[in-house]
Amino acid sequence: MCQREQIGGAASSTVRHTYEADDLAGEMLQMPESQTTMLLPADAFSHVPMLAGKILAPEKSMFRISRDTFREWDRRAQEAGYGENWRRTHEEREETRSRALAGRLDRDLWIFAYGSLMWDPALHIVEIRPAMLGGFHRRFCLKIEIGRGSKDKPALMAALDEGGECQGLALRIPAHAVDRETEILWMREMIGEAYIPVFQTVETPQGPVEALAFVMDRASPRFADVGAEEAARIIAVGSGLLGTNLEYLDNLATHVETLGIKDAVFEDIRSGLRRQKQHSL
Repeated sequence: MCQREQIGGAASSTVRHTYEADDLAGEMLQMPESQTTMLLPADAFSHVPMLAGKILAPEKSMFRISRDTFREWDRRAQEAGYGENWRRTHEEREETRSRALAGRLDRDLWIFAYGSLMWDPALHIVEIRPAMLGGFHRRFCLKIEIGRGSKDKPALMAALDEGGECQGLALRIPAHAVDRETEILWMREMIGEAYIPVFQTVETPQGPVEALAFVMDRASPRFADVGAEEAARIIAVGSGLLGTNLEYLDNLATHVETLGIKDAVFEDIRSGLRRQKQHSL
């Protein structure tokens, strides 16, 4: 989605902690890095040489954000009518990070990536592996009313939901950078209350690793427990100031396929869209 478009439109001021960084637009501020630090070194691609050049350099990512970024996000969210409680406070968000990473800040950390983190991690990564997460699958079940959606035309984003398995990437953050990098990651993934951070064993060609994954919180008001046909109906009309839900679907599918990952969820949604189009003729 375009990061330079404005947030706008009417919305309820009672919504609290329900929107993620990927839903927001604006000039995102980048954190200064050492001139000698390469955040994604060439060695990181030793297991996946075919991905070299297909993953955005973290230094160029709009998601390498800082707390200063939130001042602009807060302004735009309030202009859109979401009120002051549209997100977790910094203290609330950091509390969730402290709980999830207790005893883990002094060791390498693996992240399981299944969506935009695969091609735009915005993190200091020193190793990338193909990975399979069991017990969860990629599903369009995260409903939003901002970004690619609106109050009248909500959109569905992809998330990790219970059951099945999901093919993605395992990304390793070196121990010395885990505290700094996870603070950035939490500002992106845990701005609201849609995800639960969990540690799961993921299988890689080089052996299993324990990785952090952000899975759908089924207790969240943003969880949409809908089948492929209903998901296709929502995606067909979902639209917001950042564009349409259909554009998001096509963009995600294209990136996932470019990385050599196959997932039937995209064809299921596309089949539903085709049937809807035929019925409308």
